Amino acid sequence: MNNDRTSPGRRPDPRRRRARRPVPRAGLLGTEPELITHHAHNGTEPDADPPTVPILRPRPGQPPRRPRPLTDGDLRKRRWRRIRRIGYVVAGLFFAVPAIAFLVTYFAVDVPSPETVAQAQGQAVTYLYRDGTEMGKDVPTGGNRQILAANQIPDVVKKAVIATEDASFETNSGFDIGGILRAGYNQVTGGSGGGSTISQQYIKNASGDDDPTLARKWVELAKSFKMNQTYEKADIITAYLNIIYFGRGAYGIQAAAQAYFGKDVGQLDYSQSALLAGLIQQPGRSENTAVATGRWNTALDRMLKNGYLTPAQRAAAKFPTPIPLRESRDAGALNPFIKAKVKAELAAQGIDEKQYYSGGFQVFTTIDPVAQQSAEKAVAEGMDGQTDDRILNALVAVEPKSGGVLAYYGGDAIVKGPNGEDQAGRDWADEPHNPGSSMKPFDLAAFLKLGRGLDARFDGTSPRTFPGVDLPIRNAGDSSSCSQQCTVAEAMQRSTNTVFYDMVLNITKPSGVAEAAQEAGIRTSDNGGRSKLFTGDNNISIGGGGTQVTAADMASGYATFAANGVQHDRHFVQKVTNANGETAYEAKDRSADAFADNDPQKNAQIAGNVTAALAPVIQFSKLSCPAGHECAGKTGTQQHTPQNDEPASAANANSQTWMVGYTPSVSAAVWVGSDGDKALRGPTGAPLFGSTLAGPIWDRFMQLYLSGRPGERFDRVAAISSPQDRVQVQVQQPQRPDPRNQQDPRGQQQPGNRQGQQLDQFRQLQQRLQELQDRQRNRNGNGNGNGGQNQNGGDSGQAGTPDPDPGG
Repeated sequence: MNNDRTSPGRRPDPRRRRARRPVPRAGLLGTEPELITHHAHNGTEPDADPPTVPILRPRPGQPPRRPRPLTDGDLRKRRWRRIRRIGYVVAGLFFAVPAIAFLVTYFAVDVPSPETVAQAQGQAVTYLYRDGTEMGKDVPTGGNRQILAANQIPDVVKKAVIATEDASFETNSGFDIGGILRAGYNQVTGGSGGGSTISQQYIKNASGDDDPTLARKWVELAKSFKMNQTYEKADIITAYLNIIYFGRGAYGIQAAAQAYFGKDVGQLDYSQSALLAGLIQQPGRSENTAVATGRWNTALDRMLKNGYLTPAQRAAAKFPTPIPLRESRDAGALNPFIKAKVKAELAAQGIDEKQYYSGGFQVFTTIDPVAQQSAEKAVAEGMDGQTDDRILNALVAVEPKSGGVLAYYGGDAIVKGPNGEDQAGRDWADEPHNPGSSMKPFDLAAFLKLGRGLDARFDGTSPRTFPGVDLPIRNAGDSSSCSQQCTVAEAMQRSTNTVFYDMVLNITKPSGVAEAAQEAGIRTSDNGGRSKLFTGDNNISIGGGGTQVTAADMASGYATFAANGVQHDRHFVQKVTNANGETAYEAKDRSADAFADNDPQKNAQIAGNVTAALAPVIQFSKLSCPAGHECAGKTGTQQHTPQNDEPASAANANSQTWMVGYTPSVSAAVWVGSDGDKALRGPTGAPLFGSTLAGPIWDRFMQLYLSGRPGERFDRVAAISSPQDRVQVQVQQPQRPDPRNQQDPRGQQQPGNRQGQQLDQFRQLQQRLQELQDRQRNRNGNGNGNGGQNQNGGDSGQAGTPDPDPGG
């Protein structure tokens, strides 16, 4: 299209000047601009339509015209426009920024699983007797907890807590805006009540972070929301009920049910559930009856409002009176000495302190409830009437066939301090003391290991002097002495110090006794124990000097004799299960032949000969075996060393007394003594001996524990003898001869080149020993024992002064 003003068909004359278009005047100056509707395209301008907005230009030579003044309407519009813009910014900051920040926090925080939180919480460890009944709980410092599964908590308990603590729990997303606003209003107006949901409370308790800052609350909200997106409501309420605090030191609903009502959570009714739910907000005032009643009513009202109770149930509800606080604290109290032994045993098996309280463990111990009660009762009865407050005691019983500890009494768990204050008692069952004559069975075991026998003869007179020993060795009294041709069997029965001192000094040597004692189960510092077997002098032979043994070790050592020479490691734990019922640890039988490696027959023969020597000691010490049971044992006494400021009578006093004895099913050690070397005396002022206090306690324990149980007999073994001994002694019952062993009808070993006179002497001695054993067996079978009367004469040898380390 040709926009030129020339007529069609004519070419424009390039020489002709185009008329200059006048410059339009500004519209604001009163002149209308020229309307341009067409424009010739010269190849350099765009094809777009020209602007239709007038271009205002000031007149040449005139100043710019001032803008029109703003009216009030213009100002109002401008002001509201500014407010709107600020409002948009504020709204963005109030909604968009928090939303973005919340989203960032949501993805940044980690929500641990309820299982992980449960493992991190300190949980009570439940101890069980060997029969599966509960012994008690070891509660961590943070309080008692027991983690339960969802199906272990009844619905009535869950509903009571939901109604009381978070009525919208089933529908909210982890936080309740209405609850938060109500909490803010209450804080402003001085009211009470928080706005945290159950999820928020769980997060706070699980993390242990209660810092009252906005940052902590913000993170809590994000975690709570994320938890509700991750886990089911049933898992959240279960996790909450497992860790929340209810008062009385009870963390978790199971511990609370026990602390307040002495029952499992599954046995709670709706009224008891309401009380526990109400106490969550004020656990520290649980013993305030008015507060507890008010919280109980609040919980019931909210349960009714939520439809969890019927009006009839609400009207019929009666306040559930909790058990007394003292009874609650005493329930499930655990013997601290047993607990310490169990924890040490588990730590040695890889369950350390951290794992111990995090697994929800159940510890199945070896402790027999009847044995434990019998031990405590026997000690209480034995100590009744004693006036010397320095007398201490301990009793340990071990099962010979397994090494499991059946009873463990280490004394009082709580004692009075110097100012009358309560303080923790010492475990006297694990404290080493001079064993006195109760050490002599290990002398005998070392002697038998060398092939020597009970028929060997020594000079049993008193006093006797020995080369290299400054002072003479004495027996405890006339009843403890025997002739110059005293057999080892008679010396054991009489507890003749001079015989055993001679035996160890000249034949076994102190190191041989120490070796036999360790083989039997005495634990020294070399193998994780506390006993001491001093071989620097010969006082180990009579249990004095630097030799000290714990009651637990004595029970284990004698248990090896009862088990025919098989030594089983002493232990307290059968197995451990975790919160899921899975076995976390199970004890293995660690046993070995004690006295003769790779020769079980010889090993059993050594132990059997020791038993044969110890059997007559029971009667000689005025003690008895339980009806129908064979038993063997040894008393022991350690003499007090008088000090310069003590009267002369102190030389006849004793500081440590023992009785250790066994049947085939139980070995028990009783120690009665002092903390250190003190002159102990009975109510009449008479010195204590092994047969006067420790012996009767042992006797009473065995009677209580074995009463009504099937009778027991020891296995019979052949006597050990040596050609260098003057005669031989056979301790087994008459039995058919075994041609493989070349025995005669009396069961004795063929003497070979023995002379006829020696054989006759042997047969006479064997007959006397057999008659003595038969009389004892008949007496025990008829139950006509002497009941362990307090007799001084039968005690195992107290060495008389001036023995350098007098032992009994």
